[in-house]
Amino acid sequence: MTSRPFKQVDVFTSVGYLGNPVAVVLDGTGLSDASMQSFARWTQLSETTFMFPPTPEAQAQGADYKLRIFTPGGELPFAGHPTLGSARAWLQAGHQPQVKGLIVQECGVGLVRIEARQDQWAFAAPPSQRRDIASDMMRAVLKALGLQQENILQCQILNNGPEWWSFLLDSAETVRSLTPDHLALKQLGVKVGVAAITDEDKSSSSLLISRSNRESRAFAGRSGMATADAQLEVRAFAAAIGILEDPVTGSLNASLAQWLIDSGKMPKHYIASQGQALGRQGRVHIQQDSQGQVWVGGDTVVCIEGQVALD
Repeated sequence: MTSRPFKQVDVFTSVGYLGNPVAVVLDGTGLSDASMQSFARWTQLSETTFMFPPTPEAQAQGADYKLRIFTPGGELPFAGHPTLGSARAWLQAGHQPQVKGLIVQECGVGLVRIEARQDQWAFAAPPSQRRDIASDMMRAVLKALGLQQENILQCQILNNGPEWWSFLLDSAETVRSLTPDHLALKQLGVKVGVAAITDEDKSSSSLLISRSNRESRAFAGRSGMATADAQLEVRAFAAAIGILEDPVTGSLNASLAQWLIDSGKMPKHYIASQGQALGRQGRVHIQQDSQGQVWVGGDTVVCIEGQVALD
C-alpha cells in the first residue's frame, strides 16, 4: 500500500476533542472511489476528505486544491467542517494559496472561498435553496423526532449541496432534550437539523469565567455548563448517511444562517452552539457581510498527524 500524509483535525473548537473531527488524506492521487469510500467507513467519522490538485479549469479560476468528501454512507458535494479542517491541514503541511489570506477549494458544488477573518478561517456559504415540507412527510418526521406541531416555529428544506430538513423550535431546552427515533429517520431517508434561539442569562459570572481562557473553556465543555456565549442551539441527525448525530455541522449552520437571517429571526453576526448532547462544545461563528454573503467560521485544532497506508 502507498503511504500517504494524514491529519485528523478537530473543527469548530479551540480545545482539542470538543469539536467535530475530520480525517484528512492530503494526497488522494490514484485512489479509486471504492477505496475512498471504504476508508471513510473505516474511520467512522462524520466525514473523511481526500485532497487532490485542482483541475486545470478550476486552477485557472484560482483554485488551490480539489477536495472530495465522504461520509460512511456516501460522497457529499460540500460540507462545512471538512472544508475548514482540510484547509487547516493543507496549510499546516506547508502549502500556500495563490492569494494570501484566501484559499479557493474546488469541490462538488464548484469553487468555495475560505478567507482569513480575524484569527479564524471562514468559508463563504454556498447558495442555499429552500422549499416547503409536504404535510404527510411533516407528520412522519415530527413523529420520528418526538415533536408536536406546537414545538415548531418555522420549517424549511434547505439545500446547499447537502439537504437538511430544518426546524426552528420553541426553545433551546426542546432541542437539547430530543431523543429521536434514528431508525425511523433512516427509513424516511432524510437528514434533519433542529435549532432554537437561546435564552440563557448571559450575565452569569460563572459563565463569564468559563469563557476567559482555554482551560476554563475546556472545563466548561466537559462539565456541561450552559452555552451562554451562543445565540443559537443546533443539533443534526443524519442516520440516512450513516451518522446518527453529527457533532458540529458546517453545511447545516450555513443554510440555517441564510434562512434565519433573511427571515429576521437571527442577527447578521452570531454564534451557534452544537454538540452538547455528545459531550462536545462546538462553536460556529456566523457573519453576514455588507454584500449579503454569509461566512461560516470557527477554530480548528490538529489532533493527529502521521501517515496512512491506502491504495
